[in-house]
Amino acid sequence: MINFLPVETWERVWGEEILLIHTNDYTGKLLKMKKGTRGGLQFHQIKNESQYLLSGKVLIEYDTGDGKLATMEWLPGMSIHIEPGTVHRETALEDSIIIEVSNPVFNDRVRVEEKYGETPDQGLPTTTIEDVEYGFPRRPYKEVFGV
Repeated sequence: MINFLPVETWERVWGEEILLIHTNDYTGKLLKMKKGTRGGLQFHQIKNESQYLLSGKVLIEYDTGDGKLATMEWLPGMSIHIEPGTVHRETALEDSIIIEVSNPVFNDRVRVEEKYGETPDQGLPTTTIEDVEYGFPRRPYKEVFGV
């Protein structure tokens, strides 16, 4: 069976987020980041994501587990895996295109700029577990898993 699904697009402070596929098992997105922009310093409670840098150059900041941020320059052809609970942020050093695949989770972000001595900038706010949506169609996480 083949299902034709609508493509959703959201404008973000850092560029554009395009939902390519959303099933009950996984979600695929294309992230277009504009040079000089960055996402929020955050972690996800449930979202488990892998990303592939298709083009551009991105600076990844992440907590190595000791409460300090490390950095890595991310180049085309490289993949990363971001486990739930991992503090991370991406800054586009060039216009960049990222392919993201994750479990089918939406609205799962905890902003942590203040914990690292920074002032939160623009972007999407922290969400709670009550805000998290899961699966296809999107349903409250707590409803799906009875938590």
